[in-house]
Amino acid sequence: MKKVLLGWAGALLMCSSLAIAHDFTLGKLKIDHPWSRATAPGAKVAGAFLQIRNGGDADELLRAESDVAARVELHEMKMADGVMQMKAVKGVALPAGAEVKLAPGGYHVMLIDLKRPLKEGETFPMTLVFAKSGTVRVDVQIEAMGAKEGHAGH
Repeated sequence: MKKVLLGWAGALLMCSSLAIAHDFTLGKLKIDHPWSRATAPGAKVAGAFLQIRNGGDADELLRAESDVAARVELHEMKMADGVMQMKAVKGVALPAGAEVKLAPGGYHVMLIDLKRPLKEGETFPMTLVFAKSGTVRVDVQIEAMGAKEGHAGH
């Protein structure tokens, strides 16, 4: 019985450490579960998404960088006159004490001219650059093509 309980405890500990390993901290900023969707062969663009909790003073996400694409930009999607529009933005404000989501249909990281397909279950590195907090490297988890939220790894 003890061996079974120890086995379950070990499995739970491994699962919890995997979840923790996909959260990143930079000073007072907590970046939660960076993710992207798998792409079809030949696809040239993809989005990357994450959530940032700012436990400190106001800051701003200035840019993202990744070798997985030729260009990486911050974008925003929003409704304007009944039409969904997407445009590049110079930054994403992170008010003090706020939680900001980069998610499908809103702010997101746009990966342009992908150098390879994004395959479900893999990861790729991305660096986030903030105005005050500096830079942090995160690992972006690639979820299924139709994923609406990135929680398969949590």
